[in-house]
Formats: sequence, structure tokens, C-alpha cells
Amino acid sequence: MKVLFATTNPAKIKKYAEKLKEKGIEVLTIKDLDISIKPEETGKNAIENAYIKAKAYYEVAKIVTIGMDNNLYIEELPEEKQPGTHVRRVNGKELNDDEMLEYYCNLVNQYGGKLKAKWVYGMVIYDGKQTKEYSWSKGHFWFVDKPCEKRNLGYPLDSMSIMPECNKYFVDLTEEDRNINKEDYKEEDVIDFIINTIKLFDSQINDNI
Repeated sequence: MKVLFATTNPAKIKKYAEKLKEKGIEVLTIKDLDISIKPEETGKNAIENAYIKAKAYYEVAKIVTIGMDNNLYIEELPEEKQPGTHVRRVNGKELNDDEMLEYYCNLVNQYGGKLKAKWVYGMVIYDGKQTKEYSWSKGHFWFVDKPCEKRNLGYPLDSMSIMPECNKYFVDLTEEDRNINKEDYKEEDVIDFIINTIKLFDSQINDNI
């Protein structure tokens, strides 16, 4: 079965596509289908923006579509400086990876060079009639103003994010490191959500034939 992942972020696509392929699910991208629209992300949280993406791209592709968004919250920052749903958009400009890293390093530097932060994720799968949603968070970590040299294409902030439990940059974490915090999300749970939702949608289609 084919699904569309409504993102241009190569890191997000790579993260899920290989594991879904093992389950017989082929992940198509916006580039694969030559879709050029860019929906306005006006949601108040990650789930609302994920839904906006999933619905907009489904209307063009007409296949089951996965929308995903993530919010960033940084302790000690005043409300007007919180990234929230606009992690890449600063002062109306869409930042590339290098610009993001520079902006957030400078921001953290203004507050002493180290700040505690948290990611909140939202995913919505839409088949034209119904939606299923899933939300999770990546527990508190440190943002520092001195990034490492290694980069994760599509996730530039991994180079300035440190996991407290092992004192490593996110970009250097091993699978074992990621499992240290048992309260944190498990990637396989997200994969299971996608697989189970697609199976549910597919079974309902067959029942209606």
C-alpha cells in the first residue's frame, strides 16, 4: 500500500520510510508526486498543523496522507520569543538548516549559553473521510550555544541539543542512548500507530466494497 508523507524534511522521511517499507507500506513524498502547494500552517499546536498538512496534500494526491508537525518550548524564554509552532519561521522568514542553527545558538547565548527545552510532536493520518491523530513528546533536554560539527540534514537543532542522561548531542545518540529515558517516546510506538491506522482505513474500504 502507498501513503503520502506530507513533508519536505528529508530527516522525517528517512526516519519512517525504511521501517514502513519493511511492513509493506511504500512512503511517497511531495517531491515524488511533484506537488508544489504549500499550505499555511495556522494551527495553534502540532496536531492542528499536522491536520492542515494532511488534508491539504490529500486533496491533491487522493491517497492516504500523513501530516506531521513539531512544537518547541524553551524554558526561561518570554512568551513572545517561544518558537512554539514556528520553529523554522522567524520574523516571517522560513529559515534553512544553517540559519536555524545560527539563530537558536545566538538566542541561547543571550540567556547564558544553556537552556532547558522540550519537543512536542503531532501526527495526523487522513484518508479523505476520517482522521486518526497521535501526539508525543521528547523529554526535557539542554539547548547549548556551542553546537558540534556533525549535522543531521533536516534536523539542524540536533547539533545543539544535549541529552542530560548521557551528556551527548542528539546527533551523536545511539539507539541504546535513546532508550535510557523510559518515559520518553518510543519510535516503534509511532510506527505502530501508522501501521495500525493504515490497516484500519484499508479494512474499512474493503468492507464497503
